Parts: sequence; structure tokens; C-alpha cells
Amino acid sequence: MLQILIVLAVFMALILPMGKYLYHIAVGGRTFADPVFDRLDNLIYRVCAIDRKEMNWKQYALAMLTTNAVMVFLGYLILRIQSLPLFNPNAIGGMEPSLSFNTIISFMTNTNLQHYSGESGLSYLSQMTVIIFMMFTSAASGFSVAIAAVRGFAGKGKTMGNFYGDLIRITTRVLLPLSLLVGLVLVSQGVVQNLSPNLTLQTLEGNYQDIAMGPIAALESIKHIGTNGGGFLGANSSTPFENPNVLTNIIEMLSMMILPGACVVMFGLMVRSRKQETEKGRQKRVLFGSEAKPIFAVMLIFLVVGIAVCFGAEGAGNPTLEQAGLSRSMGNLEGKEMRFGIAQSSLFTTVTTAFTTGSINNMHDTLTPLGGTVPLMNMMLNLVFGGKGVGLLNMILYVILTVFICGLMVGRTPEYLAKKIEGREMKLTALGIIIHPLLILAFSALAVAVPAGLAGITNPGYHGLTQVVYEYASSAANNGSGFEGLADNTYFWNITTGLVMFLGRYLSIIISLAIAGSLMSKQPVSESIGTLRTDTRTFTLALLMVVLIIATLTFFPALVLGPIAEHLTLWP
Repeated sequence: MLQILIVLAVFMALILPMGKYLYHIAVGGRTFADPVFDRLDNLIYRVCAIDRKEMNWKQYALAMLTTNAVMVFLGYLILRIQSLPLFNPNAIGGMEPSLSFNTIISFMTNTNLQHYSGESGLSYLSQMTVIIFMMFTSAASGFSVAIAAVRGFAGKGKTMGNFYGDLIRITTRVLLPLSLLVGLVLVSQGVVQNLSPNLTLQTLEGNYQDIAMGPIAALESIKHIGTNGGGFLGANSSTPFENPNVLTNIIEMLSMMILPGACVVMFGLMVRSRKQETEKGRQKRVLFGSEAKPIFAVMLIFLVVGIAVCFGAEGAGNPTLEQAGLSRSMGNLEGKEMRFGIAQSSLFTTVTTAFTTGSINNMHDTLTPLGGTVPLMNMMLNLVFGGKGVGLLNMILYVILTVFICGLMVGRTPEYLAKKIEGREMKLTALGIIIHPLLILAFSALAVAVPAGLAGITNPGYHGLTQVVYEYASSAANNGSGFEGLADNTYFWNITTGLVMFLGRYLSIIISLAIAGSLMSKQPVSESIGTLRTDTRTFTLALLMVVLIIATLTFFPALVLGPIAEHLTLWP
């Protein structure tokens, strides 16, 4: 438990300075590294002939979609022709059409769901120019949208900034430096980084085994910094070549936690003035905006409860062990690396799904039913910090809904951030909240209703249903982790999960920008004695209850038919 507390304490300590740094980037303020980064940014602007004029929300969304579409086309082409003898020392063949479609959508939407094994399915050319490249651009795209949306919530006028400018600044000033730093640390701990062909070695038993080589550390760093999650190797961060020891395990967890947590701090600083008056009339700097405190508190509550439940369930073990003559007191060690144990495995499982990364250091398919419910619920909620601004924007939808409900209770027009919440915003908010469960449940129902879907289910009964729901929850939440018991490299699973990833990513982005654009165009209203304060403990509790009620009504039936029923069969 001390290991878990230390990681959470370091996380809390890091997000304040990082959030302030992100704030300066978002508002175009000065930072300590401007002399270097300004030259790099200006060079990119000149080479790419980028017009940095301000955009409204529609222009911003169109620029993001167009840029992503071009990357998808080029990436798909590379995957199809990767058999060429260019950075392909292991003679990997071209990827077939449906798997190429699934893979390119997966990495462009920051999902990184993998229906292939990286060491045998991709050449080094594809790993570098498609996978690693899109880990940067997809993370930067999502981050840019989050910043633009917060500008809309915080500002007034008709423009949200420039997408290309935001994309470049986030890449050069945040993702590249952090990835370089983390990558060097990982290499120092033994993570592989080269362009050598795989090694074939003879084992002690006299058999031969291929040892994967390649630019693993470069991918490993950005996959966590960018909350991407896709592994260079099929077993992801459970392998020593990607995650050698407890130190790298903690570094990888903090890497995926720091930027999503800092996004909330950035939001608080952007929607409030940088300075506030003290009682003596002096000015002092705001470190954590009051409007962000309820959001951060609710996210942290879900994270801590998830860690406690997963750790407790895995520590309690599996009753069937006793029937095999083993002690249940050892906990559930199936599918876990002994160098991490139950504590580090449970923490990693909760963090990777709360921060929508998808990287794994243990096999989620072997979790106990209640332990597996935690990552499933994190993805169903899709607001426990989330990836690059995903959790923040989704939580703001629930904040708006909570403000609306509280406004109805007191008979007053709801307001948020000094802007009136009216019919247009509420329709978009309701749509944004409904889309996520609709994608998960509708496609899960389709998978268990058609032969092509049923053919991929390898576990009958409750666990098989959980596998299906988990796959689509992971796709809709742009997470990418899986129970891995599915035979999912088929046309049905490649196409349906590809559609869910695409819709789950871009519909929510467009809706969030539309809401922010609508509020930005409104005139601020003056605060009065009847104004609902959204920075109090009462509002925090109301927000927590609204999220719980909506999640329970939406997903509880699916959970009852899956992990809860499986738990009751194990624990009579």
C-alpha cells in the first residue's frame, strides 16, 4: 500500500507545476524554454506555410479532421506496403486491408487497440513512421481540442485559436521534450533501443527463440506520455524489454498520469484570472483555480476507489485456488509479473484505464471478476482524468448537466462560468453523454447477436460477455486495452471496433467544441445572491451523485450479466 501512496503523492506534486506550464502554452505566455522552442516553431511554420489566423469552433474542428484524415491515408498506405525492404530487417509482410483499417483508425484516434502482435506484425518503418508518429500527432490533436474548448468556456468572442499552431506548440514544447527525457531514463534501465534485426538464440532446453529488437524505448516513452498505450511487443508493458523493473513501472505510470492531471489544473487557471485580490488588496497568484477543484475532487475519488477495489479484489484471490490445493492468501497472481506483484499490477490496471492509456503490465483477462470491473467501469465512465483532455471535457458535460438539474430545483436559469446554459447547450450535452454508452452497448448487442461476432468469443457464459463489453468499452473510450480472450483479428471485429473508435473519438470532440463555441459567443451575466456556486463541497457532492446515477442506470444491467454474475458464481 505504501507503493501506491507514494505514486499518488508524486502525481499530486507534479501536476501543479506542469499545469501552470500548460497554462502558459495555452494562452501564449512566456516560458523558460521560449528561446529554443520559438526558433523551432517558427521554422516549422515557414516550412509548412502555416497560416496562424484565428479560427472559430467550426474552422478548428474542420482543420483537425482534415489533418487527421491526411495522416490516416498516408499511414494506411505505409501499412499496406511495409513489406518493402526499407527498415524491415525481419522481412515483415504487408498488413491485410481490414487489419490495416483497424490499426490506422486505432492509432489516429489515440486508442491504440491492437489486433496484431507488434514484433511480428509491423516493420520498423511502420513502427516509426506510423505508430510512433501517430502517437505524437493523435495526442497533440486531442490536447489541442481540449485547450481550444477551454478557451471557449473561459473566453468571449468568436475564435478559439489556431489548430495548427496549437498542434505544433504542444508537440515541440510538451510531448517531444518529455518523451526524450523518459526515453533516456528507460534506456538507462535496460529498455531496448536499436534498429537491429531480431536475435535467434538457443535456450537452456535446447530450443530456439526469437528475441525482439527495435526502437522500443522511443515508442515506450510517447505511448505513456501521450496516453496512447500500444505496445511495441504483443505482451506490452508486462515484458522486461518494455518495462524491466519497478522503477520503470512507476515512471511509466507517472508518465501517463501527469499530463491528464495537469489539464485540470490548466483548466482552473484559464477560467479564472491569474491573479486574485487578498483581503489587504495585494495580488497573489492562483495555483489551482476554484472551478477546477470539484472536477479534480470527483476524478480523484473515482481513481482512489478504483485502486482500493482492484487491489482488494486481487489480494483476496480466487476461491477456486483452494479446490486446487493452493492457499488463497497469496492473492490472485495469475497473469501477473512477479517483479511487480499484486500492488503494482492493481495500480497499473486502474491508472491505465482511468487515464485512458491502455498500456498493461498484467493480463486483464485473468483479473478476478471485481478486479476486472474496475478497468471496465473506468472506461465506461470515461471521465476519470482520461487522456489528453478527454476526461476533462467529458466531466464538463456532467458539470453542465449538474448545473442544469440544480437550476431546475431552485427555479433559476442555470449558469456556468458566468454564461447561461440554455436549450442548445443542453441538447448537445445530452447527446455527448448518450453517445458513449450507446456505442458500447449497441455494438456489444450486435456482437452477441450475429454469427461473426459469436465466432470470436472464446469463453462462454458471463466471462465471454464481459470480454465483448470490455472490447467495445475500450474502443469507445479510446483506451485500447483488452481482455485478449477474443479471437478479434477478423473482418467483423476489425471493422466494428474501428467504427466505434472513430465515432467515439470525433463525435465527442465536435460536440465539446460546439458547446464551447456556443458559450463563448454569449455575453457574461453578473453574479448575484441566487447564482449557483460551482466551487463548493455541495456542488462537488451533487456532481459525484449525478455521475454515479447516470452510470448506474446506463451500465449496471451489463455489469450484472457479466462480472457481477461471474463473481457470485465464484463466491457463493
